[in-house]
Amino acid sequence: MDWIDRFAGLSSLEPRVRERLVAQSQIVHLPLGTVLFGPGKSPENLLLLLEGTVRVQQTTEGGREIVLYRVHAGESCVLTTACLLAYEDYSAEGIAETEVEAVAIPRRVFDDLVANSQSFRTFVFSAYSRRITDLFHVIEEIAFQKVDIRLAQKLLELSKGAGRLKATHAQLAAELGTAREVISRQLQEFQRRGWVETARGEVTLVNPAALRNLSEAA
Repeated sequence: MDWIDRFAGLSSLEPRVRERLVAQSQIVHLPLGTVLFGPGKSPENLLLLLEGTVRVQQTTEGGREIVLYRVHAGESCVLTTACLLAYEDYSAEGIAETEVEAVAIPRRVFDDLVANSQSFRTFVFSAYSRRITDLFHVIEEIAFQKVDIRLAQKLLELSKGAGRLKATHAQLAAELGTAREVISRQLQEFQRRGWVETARGEVTLVNPAALRNLSEAA
């Protein structure tokens, strides 16, 4: 399978580079829940996702989890790229939220192509810059945006139009980088307004239009 055409930034690779990348990379399949990397581990490959979603999260000293970003099909992991370029260990963990199919580019191939192929180098740094921008948006949201607005946005995002989502208060807190107690209080307020109903590990969106109005107040 020639997977390169799945990534627009690789379409301009020189034929010899394209052939080497296909020949020396490996397509891997990972089950739901697989920990792809974790703190203190050194990256061995750059993964380009063909199918599935990977959640990248960090745990604070107090034990609270914060979701930094997700990697979707057609993307690579900015943290892995940074660690490969700097020869650093990971400071966060990546977990497969679904079954994942990915292309694993070995470090030695990555290093050589970054050094010797301008088109591959452009692909790597373009993807890197886009994800860094996304991370700054996450930081901005955590620092400056009100929790009620962010929670409304996240409920709509995670429900994917189904009107219901499976998530605990702790999981929602990790998504928003805040404390579980803060999320519990805010969900109680949403329920008081008749916008949601909560059950153990589940939230039903009773009035998604009201949540959407709040989310657009950002």
